Amino acid sequence: MQNQPNNPLHGLTLEKILTQLVEEYGWDGLYREIKINCFANEPSIKSSLKFLRRTQWARDKVEALYLDTFR
Repeated sequence: MQNQPNNPLHGLTLEKILTQLVEEYGWDGLYREIKINCFANEPSIKSSLKFLRRTQWARDKVEALYLDTFR
């Protein structure tokens, strides 16, 4: 594993990022912050991860919200 001192997300999995955001905002709050349907229509960690792994723009928004929230 390569050291990445300038990457604030280094060592965090997408699942951990999403789980912490859901704990902080809840699904409704997360949808209010980022208008992504997987957060509004029968949301789950599993289905959201599947979508975020395939959709880079959505993943970028989730990662940016994580940094804004927990930095």
